[in-house]
Amino acid sequence: MAETVQFDLVSPERRLASLAATEVQIPAVMGDMTAMAGHEATITGLRPGILRVVAAEGAKAYLVTGGFAEIAAKSVSVLAELAIPVEDLTAAKLDALVAEAGTGTDRDAVEKTVADLNAIRATIGL
Repeated sequence: MAETVQFDLVSPERRLASLAATEVQIPAVMGDMTAMAGHEATITGLRPGILRVVAAEGAKAYLVTGGFAEIAAKSVSVLAELAIPVEDLTAAKLDALVAEAGTGTDRDAVEKTVADLNAIRATIGL
């Protein structure tokens, strides 16, 4: 049996997950990364993307729009600005996120965020 890490996903609204995971795929600012047991201690920012968690119960996926991940040898804690289980995501919710992202003043950041959200739309088929 594969070693596990304690995985916790929290957003300002609620705790979305707390479970033993074999791997956590993270949309990090500098590129996608996978955290597993024994990972080097790391703190990374999140970009808009799909966070995937693999556990004995199966895999779960969450849309995250930003925040931070703290990775240690035995735990992964994700503090997300916004996190939505992919099964709860609708085209209307994604449209609202894209519209909200478009109101920022930093044009480069707006373009990047909108591109990331549109890539998510294509990835999950909405």
